[in-house]
Amino acid sequence: MSLLNDLINLDLSEVTKKSIYEYIWIDGFGRLRSKARTLPGPVTDVSKIPKWNFDGSSTGQAPGADSEVLVYPQAIFPDPFRRGSHMLVMCDTYTPSGEPIPTNKRHRAAQIFSDPKVAAEVPWYGIEQEYTLLQKDVVWPLGWPLGGFPGPQGPYYCGIGADKAFGRDVVDAHYKACLYAGINISGINGEVMPGQWEFQVGPSVGISAGDQIWVARYILERITEIAGVVLSLDPKPIQGDWNGAGAHTNYSTKTMREDGGYEVIKEAIRKLGLRHKEHIAAYGEGNERRLTGKHETASIDTFSWGVANRGASIRVGRETERDGKGYFEDRRPASNMDPYVVTSMVAETTILWQP
Repeated sequence: MSLLNDLINLDLSEVTKKSIYEYIWIDGFGRLRSKARTLPGPVTDVSKIPKWNFDGSSTGQAPGADSEVLVYPQAIFPDPFRRGSHMLVMCDTYTPSGEPIPTNKRHRAAQIFSDPKVAAEVPWYGIEQEYTLLQKDVVWPLGWPLGGFPGPQGPYYCGIGADKAFGRDVVDAHYKACLYAGINISGINGEVMPGQWEFQVGPSVGISAGDQIWVARYILERITEIAGVVLSLDPKPIQGDWNGAGAHTNYSTKTMREDGGYEVIKEAIRKLGLRHKEHIAAYGEGNERRLTGKHETASIDTFSWGVANRGASIRVGRETERDGKGYFEDRRPASNMDPYVVTSMVAETTILWQP
């Protein structure tokens, strides 16, 4: 095993200028896939990284008779696993003729964020990604007794101790790996349900919010692979009196952050309420099991907002109310949401859409 670790950690810079680039994309089922490619040397300009292809018939993205799908590099991050000059490459997916395939949500998001009206507002996002760690062989939360339940919720949120915090080694490894990769991860904490954790990414501007969340998810799943545990983004992994998992999305625009921005925030919230059903439909699968009006959620059927109200669809912070400017939090997105869809839809509704 020590020889294997030595080989994994080989410093290739001593013998070659070649670099390994791990191409990452989202498959037809909303899952991450990746494969590695050797390039002649380090490339820091994403536009100079070559396009590549894969068998789309094996990922739910093309028929077997015409299976080639192209991946276009869109963002690069230092690779915390291989380190050195090696990189992670976030890609999106296209047909051989250059058309975005239907599961390519990044392409449409990039169009929205490149709209002059949206770009002028410099939209900031801070996404709170909740997730659950599961025991691999039994698909049951980490730290829970097999076939049984831990004590009731209460001591686990931001808890410490072997009987309250399960999987901190994975969480801390992920935190540091994201910082190494240049992801703007701003914090982590244990969540209300034991075995559930959260990391926050942001503030991120425009399309980079989606890129960074997807790569942070990739890094997390790679770490859980090494640790022998399973990552779940199910919004309600355990039924009953247990909190679900969301991806609360904090949002502001330039005018919201300036003096008088509170009125802009209230108008944005009004517009979000008018499109509540459309947003809910795009905010993740299985969200109806989570948005019940209990466990710090609003009902999926009713739009609401309030100051410091964690039982509302939209929460405005006390500081924002006091200062008359700032940001708000959309608490509706599920943990398995597509950040390209959610971030661009929030911008589209609040900036471009006219009721």
